[in-house]
Amino acid sequence: MFIKAVPNNRGKKGTYYCSLVESYREAGKVKHRTIQKFGLVDKEGVELLKAKYAYLIRQPKRKK
Repeated sequence: MFIKAVPNNRGKKGTYYCSLVESYREAGKVKHRTIQKFGLVDKEGVELLKAKYAYLIRQPKRKK
């Protein structure tokens, strides 16, 4: 999974549409599935989302 940032071509410059995306293979081809949409985010927000996601995936899983 990764954070996908697509530049906003309409409206305010320097903003991006962000979403959490999962990669998978189907019939030998790579596909992407959107897990969560974050909406319109500025450049600093994109970096923050990517840093938070990187931190979360590195955390060890808690035992119950």
